[in-house]
Amino acid sequence: MLLSSGAVAPESIGEHRVIEHCGEPLWLLADKAIFWPAQKALLVADVHIGKAASYRALHQPVPRGTTQATLDRLTALLAHYPCERLIILGDFLHARSGRSPATLARLQAWREAHPVLDMVLVRGNHDRHAGDPPSELGIDIVEEPWLLGPFALQHEPDPHLERPVLAGHVHPAFVLRGRGRQRLRLPCFVIHERVSLLPAFGEFTGGWNVDRQPGTRLFVAGAGQVWPV
Repeated sequence: MLLSSGAVAPESIGEHRVIEHCGEPLWLLADKAIFWPAQKALLVADVHIGKAASYRALHQPVPRGTTQATLDRLTALLAHYPCERLIILGDFLHARSGRSPATLARLQAWREAHPVLDMVLVRGNHDRHAGDPPSELGIDIVEEPWLLGPFALQHEPDPHLERPVLAGHVHPAFVLRGRGRQRLRLPCFVIHERVSLLPAFGEFTGGWNVDRQPGTRLFVAGAGQVWPV
């Protein structure tokens, strides 16, 4: 097990891998998030709540239940790690057309189940189009870069003049290749001294393939594990 706490994680949580980045221990979680122990914070990017609903509004046949599945995964992570704060690195809501009454009701019920959780949203491009979350959700909205500890927390993966960046937006994925044209595409964390990327957390999101680059560490997440490539 990669867990340093000595606890055995339930299958739905999976393992995590501890790395040091810019002098800070960060836990890369198998469920496409980062736990930052020094801040007691869970970091996620590109949640895209309401994306499936926005597609259904365009009469596209897409699966139901993605919002609840995403919220259930957040609940499991918050229960498993000692989190006092949830930091969303942009794109919490997908689009105005996805703000259906059913979606907003699920969000409200989820928030009422976590009344003392501090929530911060670093605005992303989809947030600007979708509009801020309802005030009843009690989410603090900030513009990028939001400076916390040694990092600049952003949605866009643009370098900061003074601090290393943790960002989203790209939905990074890496393709593992095997014999006989076998290939497996998995979400990944991209760790670099200037700009690091989190995978997309949402259930109904795509990905952008990344390659190994000098000075960059890649960690793929899948089957309840995180491992370097």
